[in-house]
Amino acid sequence: MKSAHEISAPLLQRSQSYQSHASDELTGAENSPIEQVALTVPITDNRNLPVVTFRMWTLGTLACALLSFLNQFFWYRREPLSITSISAQIAVVPLGHLMAWVITDRVFFKGKRWEFTLNPGPFNIKEHVLITIFANSGAGNVYAIHIVSAVKIFYKKNLTFFVSLLVVITTQVLGFGWAGIFRRYLVEPAAMWWPQNLVQVSLFRALHEKEERNKGGLTRNQFFLIAFICSFAYYIFPGYLFPILTSLSWMCWIFPSSVLAQQLGSGLHGLGIGAIGFDWSSISSYLGSPLSSPWFATANIAIGFCLVTYVITPVAYWFDIYKAKTFPIFSDDLFTASGQRYNISAIIDSKFHLDSQAYEREGPLHLSIFFAMSYGASFACLAATVVHVFLFHGKEIWKLSKSAFQESKMDVHTKLMRKYKQVPEWWFMCILLVNIGATMFACEYYNNQLQLPWWGIFLACGLAIFFTLPVGIITATTNQTPALNVITEYIIGYIYPGFPVANILFKVYGYISMKQGITFLQDFKLGHYMKIPPRTMFMAQIVGTIIAALVHLGTAWWLMETVPEICDRAMLPAGSPWTCPGDHVFYDASVIWGLIGPRRIFGDLGYYSATNWFFLGGAIAPLLVWLAYKAFPNQHWIRLITMPVLLGATVNMPPATAVNYTSWIIIGFFSGFIAYRYYRNWWSRHNYVLSGALDAGLAFMGVLLYLCLGMEHVSLSWWGSDPDGCPLASCPTASGVFVKGCPVF
Repeated sequence: MKSAHEISAPLLQRSQSYQSHASDELTGAENSPIEQVALTVPITDNRNLPVVTFRMWTLGTLACALLSFLNQFFWYRREPLSITSISAQIAVVPLGHLMAWVITDRVFFKGKRWEFTLNPGPFNIKEHVLITIFANSGAGNVYAIHIVSAVKIFYKKNLTFFVSLLVVITTQVLGFGWAGIFRRYLVEPAAMWWPQNLVQVSLFRALHEKEERNKGGLTRNQFFLIAFICSFAYYIFPGYLFPILTSLSWMCWIFPSSVLAQQLGSGLHGLGIGAIGFDWSSISSYLGSPLSSPWFATANIAIGFCLVTYVITPVAYWFDIYKAKTFPIFSDDLFTASGQRYNISAIIDSKFHLDSQAYEREGPLHLSIFFAMSYGASFACLAATVVHVFLFHGKEIWKLSKSAFQESKMDVHTKLMRKYKQVPEWWFMCILLVNIGATMFACEYYNNQLQLPWWGIFLACGLAIFFTLPVGIITATTNQTPALNVITEYIIGYIYPGFPVANILFKVYGYISMKQGITFLQDFKLGHYMKIPPRTMFMAQIVGTIIAALVHLGTAWWLMETVPEICDRAMLPAGSPWTCPGDHVFYDASVIWGLIGPRRIFGDLGYYSATNWFFLGGAIAPLLVWLAYKAFPNQHWIRLITMPVLLGATVNMPPATAVNYTSWIIIGFFSGFIAYRYYRNWWSRHNYVLSGALDAGLAFMGVLLYLCLGMEHVSLSWWGSDPDGCPLASCPTASGVFVKGCPVF
């Protein structure tokens, strides 16, 4: 078959002098047991290719710094433009070949210990992979920046640049410790296949392999170029000329004066029934590319989204549970009992703690019904994650634990990687211990700014260790990462209430360090697929992480100092893009869990205490699936019901909106079900290449639009400029509630 021929093709065509004994190849029937991996990842390796080169350092550092700047720059905007490492992966190819052509191949200090050359030969695929690993460091969102934004912008309190830098770097690097501990479980096993990596593997092959074009068909390079140009040209419409393409909420056009219709139909401020977006940045901004999601994971997300959005939320709203009709049906704002915005500054004392007497005067804090149900779904997702992994993966984890010092069965890629020197465990342990020490110093010495006591660091690390493995397994098999930030907020909020910065700092060290560790593990798996020496990978990740932390913080600090009223929706001019949706949700969480505390909201003193039953429901749900699978072992589809993904489908809402999900699910269905099942040959050659082309075209046009038009404040104002067209979707429907711009019932 043709796919089998593609798998055995060399990764890079090189001259004969390079090929004499350079390649390791395992042929025959042996391949990965995961079909998507077998169709995408080659089973060859060339250990003679130079990896750590001048080109790699130069282009890797440039890609990391540039992506860090751009992603932080666009993060504060209404639709955060996420520029993935795929953009850098493409852009560096001509630069790499140019450097190989123009830089001297002279060997310096020839014959001596420090012999080196700036140009070891043609630009090769392993250099390219390592540059992309650098870029991956800059492509991710440095979550600790939210702390800086919350304290400086929303609370308007002091947080120095040096303390911010300590928090950002220690948070990012702490994940290396968790990655080192769980490599054996999450990188080496073939079952941990990390679907997102297949997009980049497919693109590497398209950019480096030479293939003959079939009659009437396209090579992967040609297909990529066409898709890239189309994506680049098209984004000028949703990105500038016709922003309403972000969310076509047709119900609002049919019923322009109906609050109910707009609540149901708005893709950005309502439940999004019938709403669809033709904007790739909106489709992929929160859930990643739908083209890289396996169909069973997409189906789980679709069911979970429909359950929360179209069953639980409407029922709770129209039965007026938690006085739901007094507030918008979908909002990330915080409200008083009368439906007005809550004045947070009025309940903070001069020491940046909760003023209990002022809180009693202002009254309890209220949430929109969707926001409350979203927290309930987070509780269920947390319990489901632990139970699901115990029931469905407990046996495999136990076997891997017992074989920690034995040679267990390896797949083809692990066999090839065992020929390289591995990264010793003590490297990771040293980084972990030094990082914990630096974190404790920062929290103790700068406690007036950070508020978190030293024991909070140990508790946060304990939570990170406990959850890295179960969350990592789900991410590695479904391409979806359960958001377990709620458990960190809940625990520290009960133990140490009234300290908002301590709460968000604990969340960052307990949850985000785990998430960062999973990102490192995903990069390790990419290197595993592409046969990059592990020690070289380790070095690139360390350096890239530090560069990314510095650039992200510098960019955020610069924007906070130069953009007037950034993130302040009440003070920003109409149509301003600097609305900071992600930071608003982070700030809301710091108020709910840190300043006021979970006991006054979700505990015995709170209005939403019944949502704690979601914990029990989340624990029972995977047990029911497991029992069904045991009762009907021949029904293999039952095992594909992944409750942590299903129950955690809406954890990104808000700031994600309904149209982000409806459009994502539709594209995921056509890719993961229709194309994969009925057009397998096309899918294996072009699906992941298409995902990379759409990302790259969007990113380049998005940057170009901002540089040419956004910085000059050139904008259009017409009917198509409104990205939703549903002004009544956020209106309350309870009688007697007055909100500006809304009818009074």
